[in-house]
Amino acid sequence: MSEHITHSGAWGLAAIMIVVASWVLYRYLAPKTWREWASAGVVQAFIIALYAEMYGFPLTIYLLARFFGLDRTNLNANLWSSLIGLGETGMLISMLLGYGLLFVGIGILIQGWRELYRVHRENRLATTGLYGLVRHPQYTGLFIGLFGEGVVHWPTLFSVGLFPVIALVYGWLAHSEEKRMLARFGEQYRAYQQRVPMFFPRLGQWRQLVARSNGADDQDDPPHR
Repeated sequence: MSEHITHSGAWGLAAIMIVVASWVLYRYLAPKTWREWASAGVVQAFIIALYAEMYGFPLTIYLLARFFGLDRTNLNANLWSSLIGLGETGMLISMLLGYGLLFVGIGILIQGWRELYRVHRENRLATTGLYGLVRHPQYTGLFIGLFGEGVVHWPTLFSVGLFPVIALVYGWLAHSEEKRMLARFGEQYRAYQQRVPMFFPRLGQWRQLVARSNGADDQDDPPHR
C-alpha cells in the first residue's frame, strides 16, 4: 500500500476534537465515584482512538489493507468508504447518518443532565421529561452519540471493539446507581423501575425522546459549575 490515504495527517484537528469531546464528556457526565471515573476512562480511550484515526493516522485502514487486501485506487481513511467502494459518496452518507445520531445523542445527554441537576436541587426523584421515558437518559444519549460517531460515521477497530465494552460498563454503573436509589427512595423508585425502561424507550416513544432532548420548553437552565 504505497498510495496516500486521504483524510489523514491532520493531527492538530485531531487534538482539537479530542479536547472538545472530552470536555463534553466530563462536563455532562461529571464523574465523582471511582466507578464513574473508571467508566469515563473507557469512553476517553474511545474518543482518543477514534479521532486519532479519523484525522491522524488511519491504523484500521492500514492494517486491513495490509492483511486483508483492501488496496484500491480509491482507498480512504473512512472504513465504510473503502469497504463499499463508493469513495467520497460513501463517506458523505456515513457522515450524515453518523452526525445525525451524534447530535441527537448529545442533545439527550445535555438535557438529561439539566433535568437531573434541577431535581437534585429540589431533592426529589427525577420521573418526568426524559426521565419519564428512560431511567438513564444521559447514558442513552452517550450510547447513541458514540454509536453514531464511532460505528456509523467513522468505524475503526478500536471504536467498534470498545463500543460494546462501554455499553457493558455503563450498564454495570447504572445497576450500581439504582441500588443507591432504591436505598434512598424505596418503593417509589421500585415502582418507577417497573414503569420506565432503563436505557431505551418503548416502541413508539423514540420520537418523544428526540423531541424532549432539545429542551425547547425548559426554561430552568442551571448555572455553569
